[in-house]
Amino acid sequence: QVQLVESGGGLVQAGESLRLSCAASGSILTITRMGWYRQAPGKQRELVAGLSSGGSTNYADSVKGRFTISRDNTKNTVYLQMDSLIPEDTAVYYCNADISQKRGLTRSYWGQGTQVTVSS
Repeated sequence: QVQLVESGGGLVQAGESLRLSCAASGSILTITRMGWYRQAPGKQRELVAGLSSGGSTNYADSVKGRFTISRDNTKNTVYLQMDSLIPEDTAVYYCNADISQKRGLTRSYWGQGTQVTVSS
């Protein structure tokens, strides 16, 4: 069984920073892509940032220049450094990872979500 466990959410004021972490555990052969999504009340879940195993990144236009995604492959952990937070960043943030438990079989896994609230 594979689990993704997020941490680091909380309540901050506009202009402040937060760092989210997501650790994958269980029987893992390889992890290819890892990413962060968010869902605000009444809105669809959207991609915030993605990171391939080769190091390629992509970001939502709304967070470019403010958020940075990184990973520690030795710990099966992905991070999201969020700087210059604005109230519009308020959402539940979800970690996502494409994980293989055996050769030739890759599944997408989700974390339980962590709340980020930015006050003005």
